[in-house]
Amino acid sequence: MSQSLSAIYIHATFGTKDRNYWINEKISTNLHAYMATILKNLNCPALIINSMPDHVHILFRMSKTVTIAQVIEEVKKSSSKWIKNQLSGTPSFYWQRGYGAFSVSCSHLDVVTEYIAHQNEHHKKVTYKEEIERLMDKYNVNEYEPAYYWS
Repeated sequence: MSQSLSAIYIHATFGTKDRNYWINEKISTNLHAYMATILKNLNCPALIINSMPDHVHILFRMSKTVTIAQVIEEVKKSSSKWIKNQLSGTPSFYWQRGYGAFSVSCSHLDVVTEYIAHQNEHHKKVTYKEEIERLMDKYNVNEYEPAYYWS
């Protein structure tokens, strides 16, 4: 009998289209729960999800049966439809086309979880764009093209 095992964790982040402040306090808790359900259905359980008015951060365990692109596409597509249909949502809601996805070692899960949990404090000092640029530098993402990422 064979068995395939993996423990791959991903820190994903993406923003609202044109950085619009569409994620309000009335909707954020339910949005996080909805995204967690989408991830669970993809066998990619979320460890933590948190958002600011213009972006979201998700830490999840990657499934062995889907790609990161498939996971992000499904989370963005389904959550966008969900937000558009909420009373406290925005009918014209869209996510940006791009996203960032970064691997996280098991030994750093606590650090990344704390980082995501404290986004409110973090963004008093750093903009989302500065945050992304720091992540791109930290993870040596040489392909980062701001003009394409932020569209």
